[in-house]
Amino acid sequence: MRFPASFPELETPRLRLRMFQLSDAAHVQRLAGAKQVATTTAVIPHPYPDGVAESWISTHPAAWRERRELVLASTLQETGELIGAIGLVFNLPHERGEMGYWVGVPYWGRGFATEAGTALLGFAFREMDLHRVRAFHFSRNPASGRAMFKMGMQKEGESPGAFQKDGQFEDLVFYGAVREQWLSGRSGPPVPAG
Repeated sequence: MRFPASFPELETPRLRLRMFQLSDAAHVQRLAGAKQVATTTAVIPHPYPDGVAESWISTHPAAWRERRELVLASTLQETGELIGAIGLVFNLPHERGEMGYWVGVPYWGRGFATEAGTALLGFAFREMDLHRVRAFHFSRNPASGRAMFKMGMQKEGESPGAFQKDGQFEDLVFYGAVREQWLSGRSGPPVPAG
């Protein structure tokens, strides 16, 4: 497993995945704090309190340096507009990561989660040599499962009542990808930015 020395940036045809800046905080609060986004994610609160986005963003550089987590802002190539976030939490002894993401409601239904996730998987497998990446979604959010499938992940199972969100138990659906299998179905590296 390899960790690039510098904080990564990735580009896709429509997106630039880059480090969050404190200037993104108001946009994070507005987009992530939307009830439709917050209720379909594991840890985003609703309502979204003032100061939480700034605190969250400030943790990213150390989390990368300490090889715990990578969090990237999903932005539009043409305008630089923030549309969401995507990241990996690392489990180094097992050379795996767990991917999570969200996309702001105005940008739903346009394939941005799939595009960002495919780029991040390519980075994880080609540049970091991770062995495996997994992800999950709440069963009531099947659109996220479709995005994971389009990224090249395979459905691995379900776990009823495995997570509690806002006082309700949620059924989880798990997806995963193993490096060799994923790479055999893909061609070309992610395009590094800059």
